[in-house]
Amino acid sequence: MSDPRIERSKLHKLIDIITIAICAVICGADTWVDIEMYGDAKYKWLKQFLELPHGIPSHDTFARVFARINPKQFQECFLSWVKSISKITDNEIVAIDGKTLRHSYDEGGEKAAIHMVSAWSTSQKLVLGQVKVGEKSNEITAIPELLKVLDLNGCIVTIDAMGCQREIVKLIKEREGDYVITLKKNQGSLYSRVEDLFKQAVLSKYQGIEHNTYQEREVGRGRREIRHYTTLSNIKSWVDSEDKWADLMSVGRVDYVRTIKGEPKLETRYYISSLRLKAEKFAEYVRNHWQIENSLHWVLDVQFNEDDSRIRKDNSPENFAVLRHIAHNLLNQENSLKVGVKRKRNRAGWDDDYLFKVLFG
Repeated sequence: MSDPRIERSKLHKLIDIITIAICAVICGADTWVDIEMYGDAKYKWLKQFLELPHGIPSHDTFARVFARINPKQFQECFLSWVKSISKITDNEIVAIDGKTLRHSYDEGGEKAAIHMVSAWSTSQKLVLGQVKVGEKSNEITAIPELLKVLDLNGCIVTIDAMGCQREIVKLIKEREGDYVITLKKNQGSLYSRVEDLFKQAVLSKYQGIEHNTYQEREVGRGRREIRHYTTLSNIKSWVDSEDKWADLMSVGRVDYVRTIKGEPKLETRYYISSLRLKAEKFAEYVRNHWQIENSLHWVLDVQFNEDDSRIRKDNSPENFAVLRHIAHNLLNQENSLKVGVKRKRNRAGWDDDYLFKVLFG
């Protein structure tokens, strides 16, 4: 990764600055001041493997450097590292979703809050990659950029309705993956055909249509939910006779019946897939997609305080997001301590031996 500083202003090595920042974020640092304080507190330990020719950089130095580091290069380094530690297997579920860093906006500079789209491995509990959504763009353009840098061979990509676009499913298939994508009324024509197909299938008692069903029940805290999954396979000629959707093999429907305080509510969602879905597997894919919300986005908000971060200048929000993703991946890969991410961060800050285990396994 290239150093953005001019030669005469370099008091601290770039590798030292990045390494201290990664260690500090693992150990609970959420601001540049926190990172400087961590460095000062752990100077003797850091000095064992870093040169630190002028001691620990100031918080202003950390802020200036990360504001200027090329985020694309930082992302590329992150991707290379993830590929070296991950073991993608056949039928790996890769969930893709976006998240806004709510306080990364800059009113003075008229800069909107940044939005990141991430890919999450549901079995390995790893962030596989992320891209920033352009200021004058949206997730529809960012998702293909993320897909292009991921190894999708044998994977099943799950995306919410924003990703239900012909070019996106085509790209997934070109990269030798499969897809299960939420279908909503942003694709009006396809949505209507799928909705009509399910109505006709029920009325005809599924005559001539390969189908499968599965049901789940969940009860807790005054809330009861029944989820009924139905899949219809070999339906391309019924819903996509013009061959617009790459390898469309089946469609799925989930009927959610929720009863909260005695009040029932019905919700229905439709999905498209390049797989010949069995209903029980379909249920697994739908459930696992929400891991990206619960195991990544929620953890970043609650355990890493991402939504409260006031880091805003230039490339800083995007680069600090990568620091959080690095820390999150490393903490998830460390399994000797059976506690949540917050407590692992605390332990790493208190115990250098444990931090070493987080960093190097």
